[in-house]
Amino acid sequence: MKRIVVLGAGESGSGAAILAKEKGFDVFVSDCGTITEPYRALLDQNGVKWEDGKHTEELILNADEVIKSPGIPLTAPLIQKLQAQGTPIISEIEFAARYTKAKMICITGSNGKTTTTSLIYYILRNAGLNVGLAGNIGNSLALQVAHEQHDYYVIELSSFQLDNMYDFKADVAILLNITPDHLDRYDFKFQNYIDAKFRITRNQTADDAFIYWAEDPIIDREMKKLQLGATLYPYGFSQPNPLPIGEDELALKGRHNVLNSMAATIAANVLNIKNEVIRESLKTFQGVEHRLQYVATVKGVRYINDSKATNVNSCWYALESMTTPTVLILGGKDKGNDYSEIDELVREKCHTLIFMGLHNEKLRDHFGGFGLNIIDTDNLHDAIQGAYNAAHEGDTVLLSPCCASFDLFKSYEDRGEQFMEAVRKL
Repeated sequence: MKRIVVLGAGESGSGAAILAKEKGFDVFVSDCGTITEPYRALLDQNGVKWEDGKHTEELILNADEVIKSPGIPLTAPLIQKLQAQGTPIISEIEFAARYTKAKMICITGSNGKTTTTSLIYYILRNAGLNVGLAGNIGNSLALQVAHEQHDYYVIELSSFQLDNMYDFKADVAILLNITPDHLDRYDFKFQNYIDAKFRITRNQTADDAFIYWAEDPIIDREMKKLQLGATLYPYGFSQPNPLPIGEDELALKGRHNVLNSMAATIAANVLNIKNEVIRESLKTFQGVEHRLQYVATVKGVRYINDSKATNVNSCWYALESMTTPTVLILGGKDKGNDYSEIDELVREKCHTLIFMGLHNEKLRDHFGGFGLNIIDTDNLHDAIQGAYNAAHEGDTVLLSPCCASFDLFKSYEDRGEQFMEAVRKL
């Protein structure tokens, strides 16, 4: 019996383990952290052996194949040992796709992935299709393949997931944009990150669609170098407008969301969704949590939760959409960020910057000479209190951190939830 070892027992790993067990493999799950109770129960109910708090090498190095959590870097010593002995290492998405003939609509990019993925899923569901939502959002693709079997899957893919996909093929691949992100995982080489993003086009043929933002300078440069097999669908403000309604009618506001809506519309057209369904969906879609999410107005000051802005370019889009003087809360786990991208908008829109992280030195060095009011904190309570004191009636307090959340929070969702709870207590 072929032995499958799953490293990491979150949503992705647990789902992969259940599918592997159902397909008759000898399955073992190992997580060096603590497996949370819902996933422990799921593994136990399905008779999957597991360990947490450690990686027992003799139970892992004998695997015929390893399914790796996207959160584990390829430089991890255990991964290096597996690679050295030639053990295949794949992603949950790669594994799950072996067991379904569903159409795969896959979305990647540095920013806008969750919004665009959610919008496409919303359109397809409104069209009455049997569709699942997977990848970075929704439930594990592998678990859905094991228990639900949809005809279509809309999948948000990070560069980490794409790294370990080899035979997988997207029927519709969407590349929204590429800006520097996660460079700490790519030897601080931007090209390595770019190459990971373009893996979404891997194995595509002329029967498949590649939808991409034609005005992104990085994408444009790479497209001139590559010979892709897919049918190409460029979009952007310099391209024919695919939107079936006016921009002012879109539920999602902001220039970046016009682009996201264009990409979603083209995907829906490729899948032969009726125009009236697309129109109504674009008008009624409500967006996603933690992305420019209005929280409350306190003493005339609006508070906006943009905790999902985990890189600089995402913060750029948030600042660009601000129409009032802004108090910006930023900081967290730096991923090799270049903050100069937001310099102009910070000077134009912000009167106060609040740094919220355990290590704010890079932020202080970069923004210290801007002549703005700067408040340096290492916790959420002080950041909120500082914003409350600094903001004037008519201002906006914007949490758009530019950074990952793992220095002070469990996730960007945790950061956003704590921010919203604190604001509501003001």
